[in-house]
Amino acid sequence: MEPTEINEFSNQMKEAGESGEPLTHISLAISILAVLVAMVTVLGHRSHTEAVLEQARAADMWNHYESHKIRSDQMTATDDLLRFQPNSNGAAVEKKLADDSAHQQKWQLQLNEEEKQGHEFEAGVERAEQRALHYDIGEALLQISVVLCSVTLFTRRKLYFFIGLGIGAGGLLAAASALFVH
Repeated sequence: MEPTEINEFSNQMKEAGESGEPLTHISLAISILAVLVAMVTVLGHRSHTEAVLEQARAADMWNHYESHKIRSDQMTATDDLLRFQPNSNGAAVEKKLADDSAHQQKWQLQLNEEEKQGHEFEAGVERAEQRALHYDIGEALLQISVVLCSVTLFTRRKLYFFIGLGIGAGGLLAAASALFVH
């Protein structure tokens, strides 16, 4: 580069620095908004993952419940057949029926507990999905905010910047509202 070109370039940089000061603030705001988008995105992904895991737990619990329910129903049917079959050892049949009755009572308590846990897991799925929805809305609004603020750099119109900041604030509120989902 020749000395005159260096001076011209230096003058251009000084002029851009003087007139570009507000743009530096806008660029900083866009960077902060981009970081917030990334954070809300991660939180949204974690909430979606939590919902999937809770759904798997619920499905496992309902499968466990169903297998115990089938076992209980089969024992009831077997006991009914045993009651109606003629037999030569009534005392052994009565002992077997009494043992089965004790098992049935124990299993019924387990079934009640498994049913309760299944409903709790399903409620956990619903909560995680609601949180994820809040994060997704917040993420979308923050992304729109970044784009609108970026338009300010091209158009030099601060209206886009302020609209973008307003939408970004809405995105933050939407994401923060996920913390209140219970």
